[in-house]
Amino acid sequence: MTSELRDVINHWVFTPLSDDIISEFTQLVRPSRLWSLKSGSAPYLCLTHKQIPDDEKGYKLDLFCVPKHYEEDLDQVIIPHGLIMDRTERLARDIVRDMGGHHIVALCVLKGGYTFFADLLDYIKALNQNSDKSVPLTVDFIRLKSYCNDQSTNIVKVIGGDELSTLTGKDIVETGRTMETLLSLLSECNPKMVKVVSLLVKRTPRSSGYRPDYIGFEVPDLFLVGYALDYNEYFRDLSHICILNENAKEKYKV
Repeated sequence: MTSELRDVINHWVFTPLSDDIISEFTQLVRPSRLWSLKSGSAPYLCLTHKQIPDDEKGYKLDLFCVPKHYEEDLDQVIIPHGLIMDRTERLARDIVRDMGGHHIVALCVLKGGYTFFADLLDYIKALNQNSDKSVPLTVDFIRLKSYCNDQSTNIVKVIGGDELSTLTGKDIVETGRTMETLLSLLSECNPKMVKVVSLLVKRTPRSSGYRPDYIGFEVPDLFLVGYALDYNEYFRDLSHICILNENAKEKYKV
């Protein structure tokens, strides 16, 4: 990957690119994940989400406030809490813009999605209170379980969610099969529309190809914890999103 392309992937700005970079970029990124605009003779690309490259080194733990009991369990901070919040605010703006005046029934996918869901709704409520346009908003909750230790299973357990409708908030999409199961369930309720927002999407060969409507970050195929993402119920109380080390997987294994 060229250094110019790496700069494009690591930033959200509109960037003038050469034809060679356009060609290399489109081989790596699906057309549905970018917009191509023209300004004179220079093509422009704008990513619809933040991509974290596979060789991302992250940040040292001692640069952040990390609970003492987790210091030996984590390799690096890969997404600091402040960056999560800034990206979530932008997602809220995009959702309010796209939904227009539609009534949103926001469905939180528990347990890992609860922190992202709460922060996202706080930003949507702030936009409702401080702008000329607002969207009616109600909430519901559903619990999905598909993990055992660090492996995604083929069995998706669904708990809750009696009145399901339009906006589904999830913490992370890995293979996509869990979300496809939920969308199948939602379709039985005949909603006017269903939009999915996920803070994280993993690049993994195990993916079914499913892509949410709104994505915060695209991340490498690593086991991530923090910001309500857990490993056997641990690490939900960690503010940053971090890479779990191998010793911790054995330490907290069930």
